[in-house]
Amino acid sequence: MLFRLAADAVLLLHLGFIVFVLLGGLLALRWRRAPLLHLPAAAWGVYIELSGGLCPLTPLENRLRALAGQAGFEGGFIEHYLLPLIYPAGLTRDTQFVLAGVVVIVNLLAYGFVLRRRCMRR
Repeated sequence: MLFRLAADAVLLLHLGFIVFVLLGGLLALRWRRAPLLHLPAAAWGVYIELSGGLCPLTPLENRLRALAGQAGFEGGFIEHYLLPLIYPAGLTRDTQFVLAGVVVIVNLLAYGFVLRRRCMRR
């Protein structure tokens, strides 16, 4: 039971990190130092997608699920949990490039909005 709860906690942490990578730039509207945390996280997310790598949270969750007597999964977090919702055909390298592009574009827009708003205040 403890390993299952730990695996679920890792899953929620992973999902939270993905949301932070995608939308964390908007935190800079309220918290001036948000980019100090967000930009490295966003860079990591883009790197993982472009390199085809695997986030370390995925094998950790799989290991915890195995210790809990549950089956782990093949591939990465995005492929297992998110892509079935967005891309039913599965994860391909092209899809990973698109996802990395989405992260970059969303964050460029967010930081552009933040900078514009700060300039307007002055």
